[in-house]
Amino acid sequence: MIRPEDVHPTLAKSMLVDGYPFVLDIERSHGQYLHDARTGRDFLDFFTFFASRALAFDHPQLRGPEFDARLLLAARTKPSNCDVYSQVYAEFVETFRSEALGEGMKYLFFISGGALAVENALKAAFDWKTRRNLAAGGACAEASGDQVLHFRHAFHGRSGYTLSLTNTSDPRKTDYFPKFPWPRVSSPAVVFDRWGETDSAATELAEAQALLEIDEAYDRLGAERIAAIIIEPIQCEGGDRHFRPEFLGALRRIADERGALLIFDEVQVGMGSTGSRWHYERLGVVPDIVSFAKRAQVGGIMAGPRLDEVDNVFKVGSRISSTFAGNLVDMVRSQRNLEIRRDERLLENVRASGDALLADLRDLAHRMPGITAPRGAGLLLAFDVPSREARRVFLQETQADGLILLPCGERSVRLRPAWDVSADDCRRAIEVIGEVAGRVL
Repeated sequence: MIRPEDVHPTLAKSMLVDGYPFVLDIERSHGQYLHDARTGRDFLDFFTFFASRALAFDHPQLRGPEFDARLLLAARTKPSNCDVYSQVYAEFVETFRSEALGEGMKYLFFISGGALAVENALKAAFDWKTRRNLAAGGACAEASGDQVLHFRHAFHGRSGYTLSLTNTSDPRKTDYFPKFPWPRVSSPAVVFDRWGETDSAATELAEAQALLEIDEAYDRLGAERIAAIIIEPIQCEGGDRHFRPEFLGALRRIADERGALLIFDEVQVGMGSTGSRWHYERLGVVPDIVSFAKRAQVGGIMAGPRLDEVDNVFKVGSRISSTFAGNLVDMVRSQRNLEIRRDERLLENVRASGDALLADLRDLAHRMPGITAPRGAGLLLAFDVPSREARRVFLQETQADGLILLPCGERSVRLRPAWDVSADDCRRAIEVIGEVAGRVL
C-alpha cells in the first residue's frame, strides 16, 4: 500500500499534481471534517469537492452492510446502461423522478460529468431547432440552427461545444482550443453593495444593456439560426453572480417569441444547493432544458414538453447516447442521497443554515472593511475581498487555520457546505473567516 507521504510523489511521476497538499483519508473523515492522512489534521470542508459532496463523510445511512452490498453489486460490472437495463438502474431513475425531477420537466438523460451534460443539452437544442426549421419550410428550411447565445463570465465546461461558451477570469481554461464564434452578450448580474444590499437601479441598467445586445445578436444572425439561450442562474465559477427572476423571465419570453430553447445550467447550483430542488423553481422561471451533475453524483439533463414540437432526441434513437449513460455506482449513491434528503428534510436545513450564514457574513461585512458584497442563496454563498492577491493570502490562511474554502471570479470567495451542515459547523466557519480577515485583509 502507498504511504500517505508518498501519494503526491507517486502521482507526480506521470501527472500534473497541482491540487491540495493534503491526502484525503476517506475512512477517518467525519461529519463535515476532511481528515488529512499525511498530517493527521482535520479540515472543516466548505469546499465539498467543488460542491459535489452532498452529505457528511460518515453519514450513518451511507455506511453499513445493506448499502455496502448495493454499492458492491453495482460495482461488480459496468453495463452499457444505454441499451442494457437493470433493476438497479430502474430503481435509481424512479427515485430521481420522484425526488428530483424538476417542475415542468418530463424527459431524463444521464451521462458522466457536467460538461457532457451541457454538451447533450446543446445537441438536443441543435436537433430541435434544425428540425423545426425544416418543418417550417421556405427560407427557414435552408438554415441550420447552429448558434448558441450565451453570457460573459460563464462556465459551462471544458469539453468540445462547451469551450465555446466558457469565458471566466482564468484564460487557461480555454486558450488555444478551437472555438465557435457564437454570440456572447453582457452578463447583468445583480449588483451588491459592500454590505450585501442590492443596487436595483444599477442592476436594471445592466439588464437593459444585455437585452439590447440580445436583440442585436438576433438582428445580425437571424432567429432561425439561434437554437438556444443558455445561462447559469448563478454564475458560480464566474464569481457567484446572481440574476434577478425578472431578467430570467425576459429570457423566457425571448426564447418563446424567437423560437429558441432556454437552457439553465444547474450543474453547481441545482440539486438542492439553494434550498429548493432546483434553483429555477425558487426563481419561478421554467426553462426548456436543465443540465445537472455534481451533487446529483451523475450528470444529465432534464427536458420539458416544448421539445415535443418535433421528433426530438428523446424519441429518435442514437441522437444522444453514451455507452454507460452514467455509472451504476454513482446512481446507487445518488439514490441513497435523495432518500436521506427526503427522510431528514434536509432542504429545510439548507435554507435555515444558508440564512444564518448569510446573516453572519453580512455582520462581518459591517465590521470588517476587507469583506464586501456578501451574497447567497441557500448554501451557495460568497463574498468579495480587495484583490486577487488578497484572496490568495486569505485562502492560504483559512486553510492553515483548518477551513477549506473556494475562490471564484476575480476576487470572490465562495462557501459550499453540504446539505446536512450543522449550526456548530457554520459558527466555526464564520469564526475562522473573521479571525483570518482581521489578520490579513
